[in-house]
Amino acid sequence: MDYSSNSRWALPVILVCFFVVLLSNNVVFASHKVFIHLQSQNAVNVQTVHRTGYHFQPEKHWINAPMYFNGVYHLFYQYNPNGSVWGNIVWAHSVSKDLINWINLEPAIYPSKPFDQFGTWSGSATILPGNKPVILYTGIVDANQTQVQNYAIPANLSDPYLREWIKPDNNPLIVADASINKTKFRDPTTAWMGKDGHWRIVMGSLRKHSRGLAIMYRSKDFMKWVKAKHPLHSTNGTGNWECPDFFPVALKGTNGIDQYGEEYKYVLKNSMDLTRFEYYTLGKYDTKKDRYVPDVGSIDSWKGLRFDYGNFYASKTFYDTSKNRRVIWGWSNESDIFPEDDNAKGWAGIQLIPRKVWLDPSGKQLIQWPVEELETLRTQKVQLSNKKLNNGEKVEITGITPAQADVEVTFSFASLDKAESFDSSWTDMYAQDVCGLKGADVQGGLGPFGLATLATENLEENTPVFFRVFKAQQNYKVLLCSDAKRSTLKFNETMYKVSFAGFVDVDLADKKLSLRSLIDNSVIESFGAGGKTCITSRVYPTLAINEKAHLFAFNNGTEPITIETLDAWSMGKAKIQY
Repeated sequence: MDYSSNSRWALPVILVCFFVVLLSNNVVFASHKVFIHLQSQNAVNVQTVHRTGYHFQPEKHWINAPMYFNGVYHLFYQYNPNGSVWGNIVWAHSVSKDLINWINLEPAIYPSKPFDQFGTWSGSATILPGNKPVILYTGIVDANQTQVQNYAIPANLSDPYLREWIKPDNNPLIVADASINKTKFRDPTTAWMGKDGHWRIVMGSLRKHSRGLAIMYRSKDFMKWVKAKHPLHSTNGTGNWECPDFFPVALKGTNGIDQYGEEYKYVLKNSMDLTRFEYYTLGKYDTKKDRYVPDVGSIDSWKGLRFDYGNFYASKTFYDTSKNRRVIWGWSNESDIFPEDDNAKGWAGIQLIPRKVWLDPSGKQLIQWPVEELETLRTQKVQLSNKKLNNGEKVEITGITPAQADVEVTFSFASLDKAESFDSSWTDMYAQDVCGLKGADVQGGLGPFGLATLATENLEENTPVFFRVFKAQQNYKVLLCSDAKRSTLKFNETMYKVSFAGFVDVDLADKKLSLRSLIDNSVIESFGAGGKTCITSRVYPTLAINEKAHLFAFNNGTEPITIETLDAWSMGKAKIQY
């Protein structure tokens, strides 16, 4: 990914970039800037308020490719070792046996040679035959941000942690030809081998008329790469593509696959440089023509499906051979408007909880769920069942640590008759715009109902995560919202407080909706209807912190709601060795 002064963030897995959010007609834009006066300002006092307890983040300062190798998970991520805003970027390196507890190592890659002296941007890891890992990454060769593709290999394969990496002098492997925008040519994917014995990778780029594209390269030996005559896929009007990810999913079951045959469904994900969110399509891969074609009905534009409808960018998947699953990793930046705020607290950015991902039985979307290892951090548990909530009622969930918790709840309702009509003028709106109009405090028919997280006792501060059911012309539309408008009483002029939302494609025949929320001091990851729709919010309460935080279940709809089951756990702290 690009980390220039006018755009981008970085890599396909974990990174954190500062971005300025501008609102215009309910559309979110973002721009990036290098803050010379702050990028090397060391954190003297690292503030612990709002730091997460069980999400990965460095000890201090600003925070691309995941890999499982010989029993160890490796996380490579963009990191500023000298400050809490973007700048001085290196490939930091951490390892884990369980995806939850981590050991931080020395940086794996940093600018040092002519082919990357102006920057080591993001990339991916591939395991070659003979069990040999290799990293492909984007290097910046000049002040004009000309981008090339390089590789790095471990110095010592017998080292279980692969602490040291070598950048051979035959780099760069790939240089853009005259047909490619050399400043928008980055983020090589994990490589896959076709039936013809050739390796393939794709990279994100931009063609004239704002056409985003995934450029394909092929190689027999992983050293000499040739550009394909046509991209794997491209879409007009979407702008520059970053951090592309292309992988197969099984048609049935939840197991992952790592074979690129025509009998599978395929996912193409791209991070949108213009809008700062990412979308994916499902489709078919013609292995003879090396063409990807989205399924009919899989929207191939900014309004397409998203892994996460909130603060989530530059995600990357990998195939976990140890558990036969595909895991997706995303990162979440801070929501401070000004970089001085990040600098003052001494840190910026977190890695989100890894999620298992598989194809929904409908074949129309993906399902995501936190990896099972997270449950090892669950401690004190409380339960609630068969609790009825009438209009305006709420119930507090006590006996756990509300600021650091894992909550699973199933709501039921007796009838759909009170569902509000879905206004035809909303048809072309994004879900988050509908949520902005119909917030948790706006009484409805069937909903809003859900959880009020990181809340004060009287709800002066709270971030509600809730459902709202609408009656459309031929069916029902379910909206899931994570609304940060009242998340904090302070910093009203310096905080980005937005209503994130996504529609949930769910059958309401059983008149039930489920929700899981991972609450961790300044982040709330929510999974609606078993992981069909996911939303991440970053919030910074001033009163509802630590032991002063509360958690409620509520209903502000005229249709009574029943909490069929609610299980909530206090969450312990992940062990991160600095």
